[in-house]
Amino acid sequence: MIVSFLCLCRVVHTLSHNFRNATRLERVQLRFPIKAHSALVKIIYAGVNASDVNFSSGRYFSGNPKETASRLPFDAGFEGVGIVAAVGDSVSHIKVGTPVALMTFGSYAEFTEVPAKHLLPVPRPDPEVVAMLTSGLTASISLEKAGQMTSGQVVLVTAAAGGTGQFAVQLAKLAGNKVVATCGGESKAELLASLGVDRVINYRNERVKDVLKKEFPRGVDIIYESVGGEMFDLCLNALAVHGHLIVIGMISQYQGEDGWKPKNYTGLCEKILAKSQTVAGFFLVQYAHLWQDHLNKLFDLYASGKL
Repeated sequence: MIVSFLCLCRVVHTLSHNFRNATRLERVQLRFPIKAHSALVKIIYAGVNASDVNFSSGRYFSGNPKETASRLPFDAGFEGVGIVAAVGDSVSHIKVGTPVALMTFGSYAEFTEVPAKHLLPVPRPDPEVVAMLTSGLTASISLEKAGQMTSGQVVLVTAAAGGTGQFAVQLAKLAGNKVVATCGGESKAELLASLGVDRVINYRNERVKDVLKKEFPRGVDIIYESVGGEMFDLCLNALAVHGHLIVIGMISQYQGEDGWKPKNYTGLCEKILAKSQTVAGFFLVQYAHLWQDHLNKLFDLYASGKL
């Protein structure tokens, strides 16, 4: 017997950088039984992420604009936590009632059906877990894999008062490193100081370039960079011999309706060759095989009061 009921969800119906204009609430029909390899999750908390506008504008899809538009409509929201409400006949590793996190389209909904293999079991469906997903996992995995972070290093985090920046500075400190962080504004500077940052650079009061040149003349070992543009140039010039520059975003370059604006970094190859440096891009979806282990680590740090 097939049973169905209606639930509310938010869908992207037109491509736009304006999330309000791009999305609308709809009532969709959920059918039972669900697909054999799927699970139905009752969403308790959903994350609001800066990258939501990149999804609503289609910037994270490959292909030309016409191909991207052909995907419409698609479900909005890509991070959330909830409780498993039902499982398909072929699902045995997840039980009904299990608290889970998810990073797939559809978290802006009362219920969402997703492939069960994509669910991340968690101890509790706390709102803090949502922050550990895109923001926390990006910091945790990229510092380990792209940054090869150890201890006794100097780590610079740009836009450090943002969601992922706050994770990056704390993880770098927990690993035994000296942390430098940039931000704009006194309240953000105070927040970063409370998180244990050794040197906060408020770019509204100080020139980041001057501070790094004067106080860290040999350069910075690891840079966690999300701003792009002039900040990327500045970071590259401040990178130490054998340093690692991790690019996790370029917010200054993809804000607005025009989207990403390619930039020619003349001399990049010569600079990194001369100092045996590494500039690494990091995109979280390509590290899905590490999500569960790193989420477990982040939750343990949070539960023990270290994060």
